Amino acid sequence: MLPDRDFFHALADAARAETLPRFRTGASVINKLAGGFDPVTEGDQAAETAIRALITDRFPEHGILGEEHENIGLDREHIWVIDPIDGTRAFISGLPVWGTLIGFQSNGRATMGLMDQPFIGERYFADGARSWYSGPDGEQQISVRDCGRLANATLFTTSPHIFTGDDLAKYRSVEEKVRLFRYGCDCYAYVLLASGHVDLVVENNLKPYDVGALIPIIEQAGGIITTWDGGRPEGGGNIVAAGSKAVHAEALALLAGR
Repeated sequence: MLPDRDFFHALADAARAETLPRFRTGASVINKLAGGFDPVTEGDQAAETAIRALITDRFPEHGILGEEHENIGLDREHIWVIDPIDGTRAFISGLPVWGTLIGFQSNGRATMGLMDQPFIGERYFADGARSWYSGPDGEQQISVRDCGRLANATLFTTSPHIFTGDDLAKYRSVEEKVRLFRYGCDCYAYVLLASGHVDLVVENNLKPYDVGALIPIIEQAGGIITTWDGGRPEGGGNIVAAGSKAVHAEALALLAGR
C-alpha cells in the first residue's frame, strides 16, 4: 500500500505541532559538530519523532531515513526520507524560510514529496505526477519557468560559504554569469524554483534528507535536478536544480568543469 495526499498532510500537521510552537521562542540549541556549528533543536527531534510514529503505525513495512534518529530498513522497497527542519540556522534566527521535508522513495527513486513552511502557511506537494502549492492564496498546480539561458537566470544558494576550493571556483563561475543571485533560503529556494519564481539553485555536500522531498516537487513541476556530474540526486552530494534544460546544461557545463 502506498501513501496518499491526506497521509502526507497528516505527517506535516504532526510536525507543525512540534515546530511552530518553538519558533521564535528562544528554544534550546545543541551543537552537533565539534570544531564548528551544526545546530539541532528540540523542534527538530520532536518533529521527526512525531512523523516516524505515524509512519511506523500506518506503514510498518516501510524504511525510514531521517536526520535526527536512527535509519530503519534502507534496503526496503519503499523508504521515507525526513528532514524535520531543513534550515535550522534560519529557524533559530527567526527567519521563516525553513521547512519540514517529507519525501517518499520507491526502489531508490524519489516519487512523492512535501515541503511545509508552517509559519507562513505554505505547503508544496508532489503527488507522483504533478506538483501543487497550497497557502494563504488558495491551492494551485505549480510549474517551473523557462528563462531561456543562464544570463537571464535568477540563482539561489544557501551561502557562498558552503563552498571551498574547487567547488567554490565552479560555483563562482556560474554566479558571475547569471542576472541575479541571492543567498539564504535553504529548501525554500527549491520550491520557489518549482513555482516559477527563480531559475537555478546550486549547492554542495547535501545529505539525502536535504533533497529527498524536493526532487519530486521540482521534477513534477517540469524542472531538472541532478548532481554536478549529471547523475541522479537521491544520494545528495553536489546538487544543481534548474527550471529548464537549457539553463541546466549551461550550469552543468561550468560545475562539471567542462
